[in-house]
Amino acid sequence: MASRVQLIRASNLSDVAEYAYAATAPRDARLIFLAGSCPLDEDGTTLAVGDYAGQAAACVETLTRALAAAGATIDDVISTRVLVASSRRADLVAAWEVVRDAFGDHDVPSTLMGVTVLGYDDQLVELEAVAAVVD
Repeated sequence: MASRVQLIRASNLSDVAEYAYAATAPRDARLIFLAGSCPLDEDGTTLAVGDYAGQAAACVETLTRALAAAGATIDDVISTRVLVASSRRADLVAAWEVVRDAFGDHDVPSTLMGVTVLGYDDQLVELEAVAAVVD
């Protein structure tokens, strides 16, 4: 399967953002809507308790596995949302840097949000994504 996600840069917007401002998928793409990837191991135990960066890395691993199950890779992702259970900007940045680095040059549009609480005990980070593939 070939990824043809097109990342769009807006020259009239700030270049401070570490991601493209928009993305498109081709008309014949199959969209994949992923549930929030959580920092859980195979038996449901929360990983990297107390560690924002560690949980972000675990979420990326979960996302990568879910993408593979759907016949996609991280390069097929068209957008992400990073949820961080904290009101401290430093905690959000710690999680964001891990996600940003995992995506590398495929810097899809993304939203980083501080939230009050997430669904699992000791969970600090969750990573949502949408992907598009052409079969």
